Amino acid sequence: MFRSTQKTVVFTRPFFLAGAGTEQPAGSYVVETYEELLGSVSFPAYRRVSTVLYLHEIPGDSRITGVATVDPDELEAALIRDSSAA
Repeated sequence: MFRSTQKTVVFTRPFFLAGAGTEQPAGSYVVETYEELLGSVSFPAYRRVSTVLYLHEIPGDSRITGVATVDPDELEAALIRDSSAA
């Protein structure tokens, strides 16, 4: 069994993530995390399988132009850099 969670992150300036391949424009991005249920424990526990970032080419445009599998730690570090630079 799988589950997914979704959140929106906001970058105030352009950013780079290895999984996206190129610098992305500032803006709001949807991040979706997929997890699988671990069957070997006596209580519900999940393990992250992948984290994806939905991309757009034009800031403020809600049309999705791509999906990039990203490292969640790299994403968090980029968000911290973005917020500390403000």
